[in-house]
Amino acid sequence: MPSGIIMTYTIKVSTKIQPHEDAEKVIFSIKNIFPDWKPNKNIKKELFPTKRETIEVSGNSESIDIFMQSVTSQRILDTAFDAMTMNINVNNTSFSISRQAAIKGRVSFVIDEKPLGGIMDIEIERENLEIWLEDETWHPGREEIPRQVKDDLAMNRRGEPVEWFDKFGNPTISTSKEEE
Repeated sequence: MPSGIIMTYTIKVSTKIQPHEDAEKVIFSIKNIFPDWKPNKNIKKELFPTKRETIEVSGNSESIDIFMQSVTSQRILDTAFDAMTMNINVNNTSFSISRQAAIKGRVSFVIDEKPLGGIMDIEIERENLEIWLEDETWHPGREEIPRQVKDDLAMNRRGEPVEWFDKFGNPTISTSKEEE
């Protein structure tokens, strides 16, 4: 790639605001992780109980920096890598995180069941997305146990680990049949 070319990405964040939810708090939870997110609908403050139906709101963000800072400070880079690449398809991926965790500036990936407090769905589109995600979630532990998209170390579809390592980097779960 010629120098001087900046690779850009598109980040789309969507959520559904239920009639019983405080729309301002939902918007706050999203902006806590994606501060520059601009919703496609103007959400007005309403008194409870509301008379509105479920509202689907989406919009784009220009930066994933706060999201990545949270993932890094929480020390969940491998979890983030796995969750963000479970639905990867060449140059785009999608995943969900908890809005309730986001209110506190934390990232909690939603793999299976929808949590109390709702979710936000995130779609990222970028050239060379797999390599970029590997780079964004890199940490010194990868020097001993390298990772790549869809490797045998990824968590399963339920969010459970398929392999654990001891302090020496040796696998603790055997993938071959145990000797009888």
